[in-house]
Amino acid sequence: MTLYDLARGLHILAVIAWMAGLLFLPRLYAYDAEQTGKTEPLKSEMQTLLRLWQTRLLRIIVNPAMVLAFVFGLWLIHLDVQMRGAAFLAEPWMVTKLAGVFLLAGWHGFLAGERRKIAAGTSTRTSRFWRMTNEIPFVLAIVMVLSVTTEWTF
Repeated sequence: MTLYDLARGLHILAVIAWMAGLLFLPRLYAYDAEQTGKTEPLKSEMQTLLRLWQTRLLRIIVNPAMVLAFVFGLWLIHLDVQMRGAAFLAEPWMVTKLAGVFLLAGWHGFLAGERRKIAAGTSTRTSRFWRMTNEIPFVLAIVMVLSVTTEWTF
């Protein structure tokens, strides 16, 4: 096993954890939004539980996994630069991958901001919105994985 293989494996594991959280968090938000209009006390008990899960998922899994994905990704870039030079950073496949990473990080930030709004009771997002946007991370992952594995160019 090489150092590069170790970095790549750790990066993949961190990304899997990050993606799992980004795919599940909007589902929890959808369930929370569905509690609107329900009668007390069932509504408050369920919303309390959902909001606890949202907070824990974000703080214990999603945030640390994102940090680790970035750390191991930067390590991979460092190792790649040592092996083949920095020119690969301007290749179309890598630019696409990095754009996807920034879009995914932006979605993560949006979800974190919405968690604060949900906790404060000020979110206006519906269950339908969360269900429709739930697959955004997966679509981005498809583009990024195919870009890296094919290393396509013009």
